[in-house]
Amino acid sequence: MDPTELDPERGLKVTMLLADHAQVADGKLNIIGAGWTHTGPQPMPFAVAGIIEVPWRAANKKHTFRLDLIDLHGNPVLVETPEGEQPLYLEGEFEVGRMPGLREGSGIPFQFALNSGPVPLKPGNHYEWRLLVNNEADEDWRLAFSTRPEVQSNVA
Repeated sequence: MDPTELDPERGLKVTMLLADHAQVADGKLNIIGAGWTHTGPQPMPFAVAGIIEVPWRAANKKHTFRLDLIDLHGNPVLVETPEGEQPLYLEGEFEVGRMPGLREGSGIPFQFALNSGPVPLKPGNHYEWRLLVNNEADEDWRLAFSTRPEVQSNVA
């Protein structure tokens, strides 16, 4: 294949970051306090922000996504809800269209910003957000982070 040609068979490309806050406006992803890998130990608001580059052949179709929060052992993180403890996840749908004049084979970006209030997580633990798009996962579609241990006071 000519190196200047775009591969029509390529799959989704995903870039994700943990941030303090994020928003999508005017086709741009605006991120504040991005790239952290440690938080807490007290619960803090956060955002999962990113760009899913959709291949040309997958444009003009509905896609689903789901982000699951898991612990070090791969178990879902449970949070208290009105219906009792439930796994913590974020999910939604998206569709991107081909703009007039876009070269065949081009990727089309879908920007997302998922903001959350504080989530109580155990101090001194490791967690990971795992992304599924159309019920498919990829090793690179993960965001790992840790919670700092509680500081013990030596004051008597």
